[in-house]
Amino acid sequence: MEVPVAEKTLDNLFLDTLKDIYYAERKILKALPKMARGAQSEAVKAAFDKHRLETETHVERLQQVFEILGKRAQGKTCPAIDGIVEEGEEILDEYKGSAALDAGLISSAQAVEHYEITRYGTLRRWAQELGLKDAVKLFDQTLAEERKTDEALTGLADASVNRKAKKAA
Repeated sequence: MEVPVAEKTLDNLFLDTLKDIYYAERKILKALPKMARGAQSEAVKAAFDKHRLETETHVERLQQVFEILGKRAQGKTCPAIDGIVEEGEEILDEYKGSAALDAGLISSAQAVEHYEITRYGTLRRWAQELGLKDAVKLFDQTLAEERKTDEALTGLADASVNRKAKKAA
């Protein structure tokens, strides 16, 4: 049953967004091994494997936030992450065996990172507004990791992957 519009508050929006990112993180957990298997470069494979381990920690932190709220951890379908993951799968299929595959996979991974950064940044601000200090700390940790992953992916792309993508397979 939907909450009447007059009763919808920042608390409701916070919980809905928390469910959204929980769904997204779990969806990402399923996609990362496939991306790692598809990557050609060992460095790109390693980056995806590392991010999978971090994502497991992010899911655990989200579960802690649900506990802080006294709510059961549950996701809410997130069409945005579904679309981003689908685009990544298309790149895997369409560029398989090409010199541009790893560059495409990195771009997909960065689209995921940017989505996560926006969601965690928003949740952090709202948690602060709602006085959820423990949740703010959890979001700070995750945000720092997401930004670091994004920077690492950019570094990987700039160091070699984008140059290799210009060459014929």
